[in-house]
Amino acid sequence: MLVALPLAARGRLPEPMATHWGGPSGAPDGASSFAGAMAFPVAAWAVLVLGVAAFAAARAWAATALLPGGAALVGAQAVVVRANLDQADWRRADLPDLRVAAAVCAAVAAAAAAGWFIDRRAGMPGDGRSPARGPVMDVPGGERVVWLARTSNPWLRLTAAVLGAAAAVGAVAGAGGPVAGPGAGAVWFVVPVVFAALAVLACSSVRARVTGEGLEVAFGPLGWPVRRWPAAVVESARVEERRPAQVGGWGYRLSGLGTTVMLRAGECLVVRAGGKDFAVSVDDAARGAALLNSLARCGGGGGGVERR
Repeated sequence: MLVALPLAARGRLPEPMATHWGGPSGAPDGASSFAGAMAFPVAAWAVLVLGVAAFAAARAWAATALLPGGAALVGAQAVVVRANLDQADWRRADLPDLRVAAAVCAAVAAAAAAGWFIDRRAGMPGDGRSPARGPVMDVPGGERVVWLARTSNPWLRLTAAVLGAAAAVGAVAGAGGPVAGPGAGAVWFVVPVVFAALAVLACSSVRARVTGEGLEVAFGPLGWPVRRWPAAVVESARVEERRPAQVGGWGYRLSGLGTTVMLRAGECLVVRAGGKDFAVSVDDAARGAALLNSLARCGGGGGGVERR
């Protein structure tokens, strides 16, 4: 599709073609030859495919990278071709913001579809057998306990800070800098970057807590959003060694192993509920799994006084 789109409209495209917009009022400020405009997204796709292929052990998460990446590249190629169509000069190529937004939405929708598909397929391990039940903690009758663990990734926090700074610079430039103007690209640059910064920040730290009610996993420095599993729905809890290459990278990942909050390589608390696995990389995971198994066996209830 990356090659077919420009080839199908070859006779109606200028030479060179507009390939970058960012001047006042959203006017084109960069151009490329027809061959270059066609080759660049193809090369980007090849790099993406090779990058995924390099992590052969993580084949199950390939769709989460290839599907949204391919949708974004095809959407961008379609936007470029449509903007240049029937234009005698590349400087007159129009790029309505609506088409850019449609391409971004297509990539987001593709990512969501890929995540949903893989999450559904990740219900059982590869051999079709239920995982072994993890350790169990003996809690004396009438005594209530709580387990708490926190993990953070300084590199993800730094990435969020860099993205936030880039968004701030883009907002200032769009408000009064060289790209000012109602049709400028500052808005559709700043908004996605701000969203990305908040998403990375939310995945940069995690707090896992087990009480009598079950498991609670809170994200980000503000402890929001929060995912909860009542003890009554927990089928089992265990400890597994997982690495970023196995689950598709850092942060909140969907893979053939289920959902993993990967902040550092090593032991993870893995909870099975509703036929699906959820893992979070925290320290002292064995004690958390043992307590959660004990509560699940008893059906939950109570909990709240810490015992060390």
